[in-house]
Amino acid sequence: MMTPDYGKTFALWREGAAAPWRDYTHHPFVEGLKDGSLPRAAFLHYLVQDYVFLVHFSRAWSMAVIKSETLEEMRISAGTVNALVNHEMSLHVKTCAAQGIDEAALFAAPEAVENLAYTRYVMDAGLQGDFLDLMAALAPCVLGYGEIGRRLASSKAEETPYAEWISAYADPEYQQVCTNVGRMIDKAVERRIGDLAHAPRADALQTRFTMATKLEVGFWQMGLDGA
Repeated sequence: MMTPDYGKTFALWREGAAAPWRDYTHHPFVEGLKDGSLPRAAFLHYLVQDYVFLVHFSRAWSMAVIKSETLEEMRISAGTVNALVNHEMSLHVKTCAAQGIDEAALFAAPEAVENLAYTRYVMDAGLQGDFLDLMAALAPCVLGYGEIGRRLASSKAEETPYAEWISAYADPEYQQVCTNVGRMIDKAVERRIGDLAHAPRADALQTRFTMATKLEVGFWQMGLDGA
């Protein structure tokens, strides 16, 4: 299956993190979602931690509104916060409620070390850096889940119990979020530093993206270890 087109900046960053990106998008946790072999306990452990993650991830995207230089950047960043808080998190609430875990328990769940490391890394990227630093740290999650969702939707086993999760990220609405974010990042790069391939900051931004990708790998493994 062809790699989704989420913009030229994403394509460069993805290529620059090729090995960890494959580890992330083809992690055994992901493959277990596809064929249904992922233990239910691992999935629920992941969902609880991902709910906590999304709380902080939403805060980071809110920071992007503050760091924005254009109205379009503000709109897309605010729209992403809305998608996270009012849509993506609801899937976690619905699934966990069916297992007797209510939203109050989700919100109060203690953070796993891998969760803490990832979310604070992203927050630090925004606090320490500018809009581009923040986008480089945020992009692996948003766009990676879009890529994973598309791939799994076209290759999943019919009987996988994780079809709803896969559909949520393969859904055209989520794919449009990915496309919008990718285009926004391209414009933000052009506006601030010009040609990314030859910009002095290229290596630093690639390092941000690559580290966030590695932290995604650790997050999947945390979920798998929770079985």
